[in-house]
Order: sequence, then C-alpha cells, then structure tokens
Amino acid sequence: MNQTAQNTVSGNQIALPSADGQPAQKSRNLRLLESLLERPASVPTPPAHPSSPDVTVDPVSPEPAKRGWLSALKTRHMAIVGGFLALVAVPAVVSTGYMTFVAADQYHSFSSFSVRSIEAAPSSDLLGMFTQSSAGSTISDSYVLVDFILSERMVQMVDEAFGLDVVFARQGMDFFYGISPDMPIEDKLAYWRGMITVNFDQTSGIMDIQVKAFSPEMSQKVAGFVIAQSERLINDLSLTARNEVLKTARDEVQTAEDRLTQTRASLRSYRDASQEADPIEGAKLAAQLIGSLEEQLVKLKTELSTALTQMSANTPRVRVIRSQITSLEDQIAQERQRFGSGVSGKGGRSTGQATDVAGRIALYESIQTQNEFAERAYTASLASLEKARVEAGAKQRYLAVFIKPTLSQMAQYPHRLLNPLLVTLAGLLLWGVAVMVFYNIRDRH
Repeated sequence: MNQTAQNTVSGNQIALPSADGQPAQKSRNLRLLESLLERPASVPTPPAHPSSPDVTVDPVSPEPAKRGWLSALKTRHMAIVGGFLALVAVPAVVSTGYMTFVAADQYHSFSSFSVRSIEAAPSSDLLGMFTQSSAGSTISDSYVLVDFILSERMVQMVDEAFGLDVVFARQGMDFFYGISPDMPIEDKLAYWRGMITVNFDQTSGIMDIQVKAFSPEMSQKVAGFVIAQSERLINDLSLTARNEVLKTARDEVQTAEDRLTQTRASLRSYRDASQEADPIEGAKLAAQLIGSLEEQLVKLKTELSTALTQMSANTPRVRVIRSQITSLEDQIAQERQRFGSGVSGKGGRSTGQATDVAGRIALYESIQTQNEFAERAYTASLASLEKARVEAGAKQRYLAVFIKPTLSQMAQYPHRLLNPLLVTLAGLLLWGVAVMVFYNIRDRH
C-alpha cells in the first residue's frame, strides 16, 4: 500500500515506512532528537517555527558518572579524616595492643601507720575525746615523713639496699613501665614517685603507702624497707629533739653554777680581807662596845666629881680617875672614828676597797645580793633541767604500724581497660578541639 499513515501525538507528526520500503518524511522533532544524540557536545539551536513549541535540552556532563562519590570529598574532609586516624584511631589501637600483649603485670603492697607521741592529749568532754588526738601534735613530723619517703634520699637508700635497676627492670618488651639502666637520679626520683603512693589524713593522722613492683614479694620487701627507714627517721628526730632540750637545760645549769661559784668566791675573798663573817653584826658589836665605854665613862666622871668634893685635885685617886676618863674618851673616839671614817688604829681591819664600817656593809650587801640571786638561779635551772628531762621523755615520737605490708595474690596494675579508654578519650578531645579551631578560622576568613 502506498499510503502514509499519520498519527498526531501532542501536535507532532511521526512518519511510518511506506509499502515500497522507502521511509516517509521524518518530523522536525525526531530529527532534532537524533541530532542531539549524535552530537552531545554542541547542541544547535533549531530555527523558530510558528507551528511547533521550543524545546530546550540541558547538556549532560559524563564526568560525575566516572568519579562517583570521591568527587564529593574535599581537601578539608580528607584532613579531618586523617586527623581522626592519627589522633584517635592509631593511639587507641596502639595503647590497646600494648596493654593487652606487652605491658607486664604489677603488684602492690599496702601499709598503714601513724606517728604517735607518748604523752596523752587531755580531753575535757566526750567530744574532745574524738576531736583531740595525740596525732595533732605530730602533724609536722608526719609531713616531714611524707617528704622523706618521696625524696632523693629514699631513692638512694632503696637503690643501695635492693638496686632500682633490679627491682624495676624492664619485663620483656615492656619499655614504658620498666626503668632503664644508668638513669640520672632525677629520672629515678620521678620513676619512684610513680611507683609509690603516699596519702596522709590530717584529721586522723593516719598515713597510707602503696608500693608497686613486678612481683608481689618484691613490693612487700620494698614497702617494709620504707617503713623501717621511716621509723628510724622518727626515732632520730625524737632523739635529736630530746638531746637539744636537755642540752639547753644543762647549759643553763652550767651557767648558773658558774655564776654561783663566782659570787661565792667573791664573798669568801671579802671575808678573808675583812676578817669578819658579817659586817652588819660587826657594826652591831661596835655600837654595843661604844655604848659600854660611854657607860663606863659616865661612871668615872661621876666618881671624879664625888672624889673632888672629898679630896683635893692632886691626890693620887683623883689623878687615877682622870687618867681612866682620858683613856675611855680616847678609846671611844677611836671606835667612833673607825665606825665613821674607817681609819683603823692598831689591830684595825680593812677589805682593800672600803675600810669603814659603812663601806664594808655596802660592799657586803652587794656581794650577798649577787650570791643570793645566783643561788636562786641555780636552783631554778636545776628544776628546769629536771622538768625538761621529764617532758623530753614524755614527748618522744614513735611510728605505730597497724597494717603491715601486704602480699598481693593478683596483679592490680596496669589498668588494661582504663588506660586505652583514657587514651581514646584524650585523642577524641584533642581531635575535636582541632576541628573546632579549624572551622572557626575558616568561618572568620
């Protein structure tokens, strides 16, 4: 049949083949579609036709189909993923593997003790029995003990007794927790402070120590050695304080004794020079003697007056009485002169510093006052020495160990689950901070 079938679909004509095998005339839209499929790179713009609508076809790029999801990733995304691997994933895997297959078992030995004093702390009520403790007076000693345990001196003593290179030697491939040979003392001190833990409760005065080692027996031995050296330190401090107190008291006694000896020597020299035990008593005797002489003088003068009424002045009796009166007056004048001016006649006494009675009394009172003061000071110093001896004996410190070093039966360290978890958390925190800083800087620019 030589007939052309025509179908109208949406205003477009589609040509069907004729009976003789020759294709019919193609429509405009079909020709446009074929041209687009043949030349995708350049799409010609068809001429405008009033009877057909304009058709716009966007060019399709084949590149996304070739690259896939990698085309969506950018450089910053790659940097963030790489940072996560470097800061989180790798450290977590390494720490987990190290804790699981490399880290050696560690055992700890625990002990508890306190520094006590012999003297008892008084308590006025029931509350004071709990609030007041003998440990209150030993807090300073306890802090000294804490510093001593964590000091280089303790490290040297442990090294001399056991050898740190032997006790904490590396176990197998465990290079992190083991100690390397020929380390300086500063590094050994840092390692020692990582292997021993000291806790001090100021309220109760109780001190706890925990020593770690790679074997339970060695940790117990090291803990026992630390306690023994701590007890020795407390005893030395107590003995030193006691000796210092007693030494001070003995020095005071010796000073007072020397002063007393000197004053007694001065008093003896005065008595040797004055030839009298007490010048005050001598002055009293001299006054009594003058009074007696004056009494005799009065009697003689009375007898002279009576004799002159009965006989002449040239009689022997009157001359004798006058002679006695003259002698008594001279003697009284002499005694009074010695008492007042210190001018001594035959048989007079002198101290070399003061010859009159008043001067001797003043000098004697000065020496006597010094001697009495020296005696009192010496007595007080002896009492202080005895009191210091009693108090020094009562305030002695000692180390009361009520939990001896324990022997572990199971390894407690290292924390094989906690340590990798902490490493992972630290890596996540660091990675998160880095990402936040990066995006903050990016947003600002």
